[in-house]
Amino acid sequence: MSQPLWQPSESAARSTNLVRFMADAERSCGRKLTSYEDLHAFSVEDPGAFWRLLWDRCGVKGDPGPAPYLIDGDKMPGARFFPKGKLNFAENLLAGASLTSGDAFVFRGEDKVSRRMSWSELGQQTAQFQGHLRRAGIKAGDRVAAMLPNVPEAIIGMLAASSLGAIWSSCSPDFGVQGVLDRFGQIEPKILITCDGYWYASKQIDVADKVVEIAKKLPSVEQIIVVSYLGKADAVVQSLHAAGRPAATWDAAILGAPVEAMTFERFSFDHPLYILFSSGTTGVPKCIVHSAGGTLLKHLSEQQLMCDFRPGDRVMYFTTLGWMMWNWLASGLASGVTLLLYDGSPFHPAASVLWDYARDERCTHFGTSAKYIDALKKAGARPMDTHDLSSLRVILSTGSVLVPESFDYVYEAIKIDVHLASMSGGTDIVGCFVGGVPGKPVWRGEIQGPQIGMGVAVVDELGGILAHGKGELVCTVPFPSMPVGFWNDAEGKKYRSAYFERFPGLWHHGDFAEWTAHGGMIIHGRSDATLNPGGVRIGTAEIYRQVEQLPEIKEAIVIGQDWDNDVRVVLFVITQDGVALDDALRGKVKKQIRVRASPRQVPARIVQVADIPRTKSGKITELAVREIVHGREVKNKEALANPEALDLYRGIRELAE
Repeated sequence: MSQPLWQPSESAARSTNLVRFMADAERSCGRKLTSYEDLHAFSVEDPGAFWRLLWDRCGVKGDPGPAPYLIDGDKMPGARFFPKGKLNFAENLLAGASLTSGDAFVFRGEDKVSRRMSWSELGQQTAQFQGHLRRAGIKAGDRVAAMLPNVPEAIIGMLAASSLGAIWSSCSPDFGVQGVLDRFGQIEPKILITCDGYWYASKQIDVADKVVEIAKKLPSVEQIIVVSYLGKADAVVQSLHAAGRPAATWDAAILGAPVEAMTFERFSFDHPLYILFSSGTTGVPKCIVHSAGGTLLKHLSEQQLMCDFRPGDRVMYFTTLGWMMWNWLASGLASGVTLLLYDGSPFHPAASVLWDYARDERCTHFGTSAKYIDALKKAGARPMDTHDLSSLRVILSTGSVLVPESFDYVYEAIKIDVHLASMSGGTDIVGCFVGGVPGKPVWRGEIQGPQIGMGVAVVDELGGILAHGKGELVCTVPFPSMPVGFWNDAEGKKYRSAYFERFPGLWHHGDFAEWTAHGGMIIHGRSDATLNPGGVRIGTAEIYRQVEQLPEIKEAIVIGQDWDNDVRVVLFVITQDGVALDDALRGKVKKQIRVRASPRQVPARIVQVADIPRTKSGKITELAVREIVHGREVKNKEALANPEALDLYRGIRELAE
């Protein structure tokens, strides 16, 4: 493609936070910085100086301590940022109140509930909950867990817990009992915050029985607090009392409490803030511990510099509490933005529901998953024809690969003049390795570049740096949001094995990636899901891109099946309603892949299925399907949103031939 899909005007590019920060960095580091590439080079060549400058320019509340701001910077793992620094995460997020006069939150639920919360109300309710936690004996290092929809109480709970130095962990209420226990059972929380139910696809989902069963099997929990969403919180509390578990409604425990002055104790930079969980499809989920300082600086760098958050902006990210993008979104408060929270299905009662919200609330940043954009395209939605999106500056996409055709769709059907920032990173770093870069053009199918402070590289199987071609995505320099470690991994063996064992001294992320001629990146899928027919590595994203362009195909999943001392490509497809997978359609699929991709990527078998297994965060799981096809059991079905779908892949006759 000879021309970019979008390029900012010169005046828009000059007005970004990134450009202003670059001028400050130039004065600070004493080197000429004329481009983002120059600034990025400074950020990875002198990370101690870069992150110290970011601390100042983003107005972090706390004490960075004396220099050096990075020790053991040549060690991964082992590097430590701000070794004598102190801060409080909640203090920094609530400080956003001084930057804006707008709302702190707007919440909209699928059941049409709509709420607004001012910054003063946020501060008051956080202070009340902090007092409640303090009276309950919560202290630094204790765990507070939540199973909640994306409601304001979730962020209030997180702020109150972190203000005391407690560690926050969460999941969404659609998790099954065992899925919750697999997570919270490992970390032994003292407080569990839950809901009475939630809405999805126009249905009320009551969770009372599930909450009681979970409570019985979490002996560490000393109190359960029930947030009313369906108006049944009192009944849930009564059921918990009948089961011998201490419980109270949110209103009784929090809103009725006296308002006490909010206090903030400042803890070390690497004091634990969050426990996030791996998807857990190959075993019990790993408990990934993230620090308060590292999370804060990483999110400030991404949100203020790379996403251009400004005080008064209105930011929506369609997420649940089971996805790290909820943690990312919450940090937006530190930049003085209004968070537009939504809970429910993004397609009920219609495909326009999120765009109605974005229009009504003058959304400036709209965040979602790549799968949502693809589904919107397949639904034939054209928000640019039906909605006033003049306030929208940035569309953010992550969760899976955003295919080139979805780039086209955004500019053809959503908005012509918008910065489309595709991002890739994950739970492991509670942020991104690569993503949008303000002021740079958007090229079809490409993530714009490495994120500031991230020494991203692509290496071959021996760890050699690749300037061209596909390889493993790694990070070559330490960064603040590297996990503190894994829970219950005192010697760090699991932590080192997860990221540093394959390429010693480098962070190995597990993505199959490639640089582009424009300095951007293409992610070809997870490297543990790559296909190896004839010994040639093929990324799954390349096949999905071609198959899902066909109007007859709704969705697909591809795996490599061990066969005849080699690996053959097997493609499973969900067809559109009323469409059968016959020889003609199989031939069309194969031709599409052969002509548009390569002959090596043509599947040896194409099989029609009714459903595709996916994780709680909505990602399809090739590894689980591959295990079933090979006659092995999936170790942790509770990690899946629809574990029953696995049965569709057992004993398929075509795969025995």
